[in-house]
Amino acid sequence: MKATYKEVKSDILAKIVKGDWGPGDLVPNEVDLAVTYGCARATVNRAMRELADDGIIERRRKAGTRVRMTQVRQARFDIPLVRDEVKERGADYRYSLVSHEVEVAPDWLRARLQLPVGGKALHLVCMHYADGVPYEHENRWINLSALPSAEGADFSQECPTEWLLAAIPFSKAEINLSAELADQKLSDYLACSVGDPIFSVERSTWWEGDAVTFVRLSYRPGYRLTTRY
Repeated sequence: MKATYKEVKSDILAKIVKGDWGPGDLVPNEVDLAVTYGCARATVNRAMRELADDGIIERRRKAGTRVRMTQVRQARFDIPLVRDEVKERGADYRYSLVSHEVEVAPDWLRARLQLPVGGKALHLVCMHYADGVPYEHENRWINLSALPSAEGADFSQECPTEWLLAAIPFSKAEINLSAELADQKLSDYLACSVGDPIFSVERSTWWEGDAVTFVRLSYRPGYRLTTRY
């Protein structure tokens, strides 16, 4: 059985705690670790990201990954699976793909992700439900030049976040949180009234300098975000 990212993270942390890898030591690269643990590189990447977020290791492009000399305390925002969020609340989860279109990236998306003129993106609109009630509206764009396999993926059965986490790691992420008022379209999707306050999360991810995806997630009134550090 292949190791999970939690098992990889736990084993690496144990090596650091025991002193096998001391402060300032270079950690093996992701490819070598994937072979060692018998798992995908994306699994190792997720474990390493969490260790970096926890302030245990320091990752630098071209310089490798090292055990931090001193620990850093910081807030951490994971990329959660909405399926898990809903189930943790004791509710039944349901996912629905609303629309699926390949489009030339609009100007605002090109500017945001620094995409070339004429570059194509997969535009997905999805809904997630908890006990049949709208929980999350997902408006996502995937850069097809960075991830061409997304065009042929079956997102009618698998939500984009789950597919992306399995398909490609990310080396950089930007997250923006905001409050806004529901317009007519969002009020229809989220079953709330026009003008109701809703919570929105915008998230962009990159891999090795190439933009992978931009998503805007919107939640109906009453949603609560929890982060840990």
